[in-house]
Amino acid sequence: MGRLSGKVAVITGATSGIGLRTAEIFVAEGAKIVIAGRRVPEGEALAKKLGAACIFRRTDVTVEDDMRALIGEAVEKFGRLDCMFNNAGGPAQTGGIEGLDVQRFDAAMATLLRSVMLGMKHAAPHMRRQGSGSIINNGSIAGRLAGYSTSLVYGAAKAAVIHLTKCVAMELGEAGIRVNSISPGLIATGIFGKALGFSIEEAEKTPDLTREIYKNAQPIPRAGLPEDIAYAAVFLASDESGFINGHDLLIDGAITGGRNWTQQQQGYVALRKAFDQGAG
Repeated sequence: MGRLSGKVAVITGATSGIGLRTAEIFVAEGAKIVIAGRRVPEGEALAKKLGAACIFRRTDVTVEDDMRALIGEAVEKFGRLDCMFNNAGGPAQTGGIEGLDVQRFDAAMATLLRSVMLGMKHAAPHMRRQGSGSIINNGSIAGRLAGYSTSLVYGAAKAAVIHLTKCVAMELGEAGIRVNSISPGLIATGIFGKALGFSIEEAEKTPDLTREIYKNAQPIPRAGLPEDIAYAAVFLASDESGFINGHDLLIDGAITGGRNWTQQQQGYVALRKAFDQGAG
């Protein structure tokens, strides 16, 4: 405990899933936080639960004035800004390239990519004055490899987030500001339900089912949990990661590492059996 004592952080997308769990753990580790989201009842309830160390501000992360005001409130209320966690996101249109709707494409890019740019843009001046800070952007394994999202738009946006992170890290690192991304694998949150068109209320009931569905998808025999990402964010926000900059941290149980061992061995056995039968 206390790994973030004295730190001030802004966390977007904090009314559910990864953002909510990160907010809880950051406060437990000693941070003061300003959390952002569009759902006021959920945001206010979380802030009340976490106490004086947490302030909620309703924010549309795609709107520059909202992001400027969000970050400004953290500095005004707590005196500084040590960590900006650009976590907010959501599903994007599914289907092939020929069926994409331009307006839905632009809306997804605004939520997934523009919001990250705005968070970095408006956090940077405050951190530059301090000569320190940590910016963390939420990427995805879908931004590293095709086929890990139901949406090619989502994958493209997350690839842009990962690369933008590296580009900005090269600039802001010279001012003592570290910029890194986290790429989650299959994390049991409501995003899968939202991607399938469920309402927010329905989607938030699906994580238990997601855990069951994806428990054997990666070598580690369980789905990822929001705290798996939250604790990585604690590390990147803390002084423990002071020489890490421009890095995309994979947290995926090795799903992107290749074929699972058992799956590969079963394939080998089946191949040998087919060869033996063919030779006979």
